[in-house]
Amino acid sequence: MADLFDDPSGAATPAQSGPRPLADRLRPKALGEVIGQQQVLGHEAPLGVMLASGALSSLIFWGPPGVGKTTIARLLADATDLHFVQISAIFSGVPELRKVFEAARHRHANGQGTLLFVDEIHRFNKAQQDGFLPHMEDGTILLVGATTENPSFELNAALLSRAQVLVLERLGHADLESLAQRAERELGRSLPLDAAAREALLEMADGDGRALLNLIEQIMAWKVDAPLAPEALSARLMRRAAQYDKSGDGHYNLISALHKAVRGSDPDAALYWFARMLEGGEDPRFLARRLTRMAVEDIGLADPQAQAICIDSWQTYERLGSPEGELALAQAVIYLALAPKSNAAYVAYKAARSAAKRTGSLMPPKHILNAPTAMMKDQGYGSGYAYDHDADDGFSGQDYFPEAMDRGSYYAPVERGFERDLKKRVDYFEKLRRERNP
Repeated sequence: MADLFDDPSGAATPAQSGPRPLADRLRPKALGEVIGQQQVLGHEAPLGVMLASGALSSLIFWGPPGVGKTTIARLLADATDLHFVQISAIFSGVPELRKVFEAARHRHANGQGTLLFVDEIHRFNKAQQDGFLPHMEDGTILLVGATTENPSFELNAALLSRAQVLVLERLGHADLESLAQRAERELGRSLPLDAAAREALLEMADGDGRALLNLIEQIMAWKVDAPLAPEALSARLMRRAAQYDKSGDGHYNLISALHKAVRGSDPDAALYWFARMLEGGEDPRFLARRLTRMAVEDIGLADPQAQAICIDSWQTYERLGSPEGELALAQAVIYLALAPKSNAAYVAYKAARSAAKRTGSLMPPKHILNAPTAMMKDQGYGSGYAYDHDADDGFSGQDYFPEAMDRGSYYAPVERGFERDLKKRVDYFEKLRRERNP
């Protein structure tokens, strides 16, 4: 039987004959043949439970490329006797969607359900996403969307409330090895690689099953006399670029990992995530800015020099450029990771901002207001102000908060780094303040 593909209206058309890529030839014929993703396909996993109960709901598959999103959707349609229609949000607009919905409506009227698979569903705008809702609600379609981006950010709340999000994971080493063995059985021979080169090949795939099969197809076309070593493999194949979108989910995941590794005082992990972002093509200026933020937010006054080191490394990068300037940023990463940590200033700042919003327009106490006119002096402006330099210890202990407001306490330095010294000063002045204002 010829393979079939679907046009936008849902009509099945014979596929053109000709050579088929290895990835297409190895496409699983049943859900039990899918490699990996047992967290969604297992007997007690969401899809396993749905299929066992005969109640499949609309779904959103969230995961990286090459992990089986399209394949699983197609097999779900087979397992539930639904007509499978596939569209891509990249190439489809409102006219195509109308045709799909109209064809699905006719099938529904004749007792045939439709599983509509929408690849890259996050690329549809809000209005287009809303267009799915009435057809999902009346049973015209069962929607299965696929996205590589975080659905929480990219999909409408209304759509998410009507579909279950299932996370598909990048294929692990054992999964990729199983896929390679399946390819060898299909092709009738082993890969011409030694053990180390085979490991290198699996690493090159970076968790993407489709990428692995494409690489295997290239390798099997080579004429070699003996198994290749890793060096020979690398010379013949370009290493696949790591999955990294400078404006997408990967970007935020990696900067979060870098920030938390710095906060957790782990210079090795921090350097690793820093390097991962550079390898992915991240702008070093973005990293310089975020490192400076880490110095301010997570180190603060526990090590006041941390901020200066970040600014210096940023300026060094601007003068040297890449790749030499990136070493200065790497040194800042190490310094920040090993610096004493304190968010006391950050917490104090947020508390003061909150108090400022809460207290509105309260005036400063009159004794600290200047009185440039006689009328203001008569109003008590400046009356009773104690000039701190006149005190023997340079501290008057006066209250500088609004008269209608209780004294606030926001800054609580920690017993780490330079803040240990600042805490001594805070405690000293607080002691004098209590003595002079019993």
